[in-house]
Amino acid sequence: MITDNDKILLKKKGITEEKLNGQLLQFVHGFPYLRLSAAASTGKGILALSGEEQQKYLKDWERYTAEDHHIVKFVPASGAASRMFKDMFAFLDAGYDRPATDFEKIYFERLNDAAFRQDLDEACKNIYGKDIDSLLSEGKYKEVTAAMLTRDGLNYGSLPKGLLKFHRYTEGARTPLEEHLVEGALYARQKDGSVNVHFTVSPEHKPLFEALVKEKAPLYAEKFGVEYHISFSEQKSSTDTIAANPDNTPFRQADGSLLFRPGGHGALIENLNDIDADVVFIKNIDNVVPDRLKEDTVTYKKLLAGLLVRFQQQAFAYLEKLDSGCYTTADLLEMLQFIQKGFCCKNPDTKTLEDTELAMYLRKKLNRPIRVCGMVRNVGEPGGGPFLAYNPDGTISPQILESSQIDMSDPDKKAMFEQGTHFNPVDLVCGIKDYKGNRFPLPEFVDRQTGFISHKSKDGKELKALELPGLWNGAMSDWNTLFAEVPLSTFNPVKTVNDLYREQHQ
Repeated sequence: MITDNDKILLKKKGITEEKLNGQLLQFVHGFPYLRLSAAASTGKGILALSGEEQQKYLKDWERYTAEDHHIVKFVPASGAASRMFKDMFAFLDAGYDRPATDFEKIYFERLNDAAFRQDLDEACKNIYGKDIDSLLSEGKYKEVTAAMLTRDGLNYGSLPKGLLKFHRYTEGARTPLEEHLVEGALYARQKDGSVNVHFTVSPEHKPLFEALVKEKAPLYAEKFGVEYHISFSEQKSSTDTIAANPDNTPFRQADGSLLFRPGGHGALIENLNDIDADVVFIKNIDNVVPDRLKEDTVTYKKLLAGLLVRFQQQAFAYLEKLDSGCYTTADLLEMLQFIQKGFCCKNPDTKTLEDTELAMYLRKKLNRPIRVCGMVRNVGEPGGGPFLAYNPDGTISPQILESSQIDMSDPDKKAMFEQGTHFNPVDLVCGIKDYKGNRFPLPEFVDRQTGFISHKSKDGKELKALELPGLWNGAMSDWNTLFAEVPLSTFNPVKTVNDLYREQHQ
């Protein structure tokens, strides 16, 4: 089955034959659904912090940043913006020349409100010798659309979201990359005034990101009185997954070579594992707002970070006590309460454990990476949600699940999913070092049985694609987790170009 050419390709990608065969077996056996205990809700897995508690955690973060700690803002930014413009690509291919769908009509009616409008006007002049208004008056809507999407114009159909102009300011429009630099200065500034921001990018776009950083970072450094340290990484080819035919045999391209595909955002656990930091903020590239709306974002980022460091410091203190051997039965019960009530991690079998066994259990559960995840009230957005789920070791813990991980044929499980009160906006603050200052080996905390299989096509042929456990789903399955409610005002993703016309992005 494996040819000499296949072996050369595998070696180049850093994938072993054993790993390849394991992935092919996953196509055969599939992935089990997760066993659910309940949907997480306020008071049942999700913290709703009082005003007094909020102030306490904000002060915790203020104290932490006054000390010498390494803080990094980690931004997944490799995704292309092509899906943002799906409807406008469809318009280009449509058999009509004027806007017909509601989406198309809104796009053109609000075009003057787009942050990229001036750039688009210049692109139209360069290509057609006419500005936008002149072209539209002549009914040349497709020409304007092509100037936005194609390589001859702005090329927005092929660029990553991080490089598109999202927001207008008097001094000029800003990209999401720039908005993340601003955010970093406002909540991730270190004691020495430096701000570390790391972007995961695609290889073909890295030079464009680097050029924009070179141009813009000095301006924001001066504006906020900080020094930026900005780094990039690419998704590792060793995390690519094999594509399969419908009969689960390896999919081969026209030239006979194996087809590998990116393993999804779960592959970025390897990139995160390379980060040397005490605290890491994680947030998607497109979830940004203009300065006038940043106050809630900044406040709640600091609050989540304060919550992280307080719980982390308590866990560290318990671990030191366990490692010293100087603890009592009462101490062990106190630690167990902390794990059960603080991290909502429960195991009924702990009642039968002797002190020595309980101490071993507690050490294993405490000595793990920690993440605090902001959760917003469910407003019907697609994607994952917070649940209390069973783990392979029999414990119940907070997990972020996608619908594909839930058995929708089970009425009870389907009801849990549909009646969930909260949604995952990808708003995380993570502690990835142990109490001795050593980095946790993050890939060891991944639940490999939480990936999923999707159906795609290539060159007109059907194929099955393997998605790795998601970055904030199965890739962080064995972390200690806190869910905390954050306001909807902190969640403003841009999924389509018309989302940029929302009030939050004007």
